Amino acid sequence: MRAVRVLAAVFVGGALGTLLRAGLAELFPAPPGSWPWGTFVANLAGAAILAVLVARKTTAPLLGAGFCGALTTFSGLVLELEQMLADGEVVLAVAYAGVSLGAGFGLVTAVVRPRA
Repeated sequence: MRAVRVLAAVFVGGALGTLLRAGLAELFPAPPGSWPWGTFVANLAGAAILAVLVARKTTAPLLGAGFCGALTTFSGLVLELEQMLADGEVVLAVAYAGVSLGAGFGLVTAVVRPRA
């Protein structure tokens, strides 16, 4: 029975994460040559939430695997980078990749770092 509850939590969390991600894509459309704010915000929010879960040493299928798994997207980031490069937007692509990774690591480090 526990396995069914875990799967249900992942399913519900995934549905909610997917809806939020779709909402962010609608709220922040990314025309060619622009910063993809929807993906950027989704990925940073997911990184922050996962960092909080790790810092608290908890497993939360609804939030972790479900919500954050559906909200964040490495494949979306890579596709956006590929499109930027195909459009000749090399500086934008490098900046987007660097800021996405740097901000994500920064958020995780800030949340997970032990307090003195």
